[in-house]
Amino acid sequence: MDTTTALQMLKKKGYKYTGKREQMVHIFEREGRYLSAKEMLEFMQKEYPGLSFDTVYRNLSLFEQYGILEVTEWSGEKKYRLACSSHSHHHHLICTTCGKTTAIDLCPMNAILGEPQNFQITGHKFEIYGHCEECMRN
Repeated sequence: MDTTTALQMLKKKGYKYTGKREQMVHIFEREGRYLSAKEMLEFMQKEYPGLSFDTVYRNLSLFEQYGILEVTEWSGEKKYRLACSSHSHHHHLICTTCGKTTAIDLCPMNAILGEPQNFQITGHKFEIYGHCEECMRN
C-alpha cells in the first residue's frame, strides 16, 4: 500500500485528511518495516514536538481498523506496518531486530489442516519470527 491509497481509504470512510496522518503513512512507506507506537511517536515528534502518544495510538488503531496497517506482536508490544498491496494469500518472515518482513507464498494451513469438515475458516495468521541476514551480520 502507498500513501495515496491509504489516505483515499480514510477519505472514503469519512475521515479528514490531516498532515499528521499523511506523515505517519509516509513514515511507514519510507521505513518499510514494522514499527512500534513509541518508534512512530519519536519519528513524528521531529515535525510535531507537542504530539501525544494518545494521538499516535488513536491513528494507528484507525489505520488498523480500515486495513491500512497490519499488526503483530512480539516481546509484549504491538508493531505496525503498511498492509501489503498484494491481494494474493501469503504470510511473512519477520525480523525481530529490524522489523523488516519477507513474504512467503506457501500457506502452512494447507499442509497442516487441509479442508476441515464441518468448519468454515474465515481467516488465519501465520508469522515466523527470527533475524534477517543483514541483522545477523551486524
